[in-house]
Amino acid sequence: MRVMVLVKASADTEAGVLPSEEMLTAMGRYNEELVKSGVLLAGEGLHPSSKGARVRFSNGGTTVIDGPFTEAKELIAGFWLWQVASMEEAIEWARRCPSPTGAESEIEIRPVFEPDDFGPALTPELRENEERLRAQSAENR
Repeated sequence: MRVMVLVKASADTEAGVLPSEEMLTAMGRYNEELVKSGVLLAGEGLHPSSKGARVRFSNGGTTVIDGPFTEAKELIAGFWLWQVASMEEAIEWARRCPSPTGAESEIEIRPVFEPDDFGPALTPELRENEERLRAQSAENR
């Protein structure tokens, strides 16, 4: 199963405070463990929301809202995409992580939808089209 592991933002990450050398070293070691185990598929830190934007969809239209956004505790500072056998395995990996944003941190783990999760709504044609688009996207990188 694939899981998205979300590192919640803090006041420091939203202020653009960069991690210390010690934190970068500890996180590097942790990421190396994830790679060696075959768990890590992707992972990145994110700039503060002041450098971002939101696109809101309402009544058939769109509105763009420039950052920064309020409520840092609801924002994301970074992410990993992991391949694990179970949610329990993902939780065990997350428990081993150095506190990603300082003394107080929070990591959220969410399963990623797999094609079989959509049941009969994902017809063979839709599945084939999705696979084609993913392959084309990989080729275009």
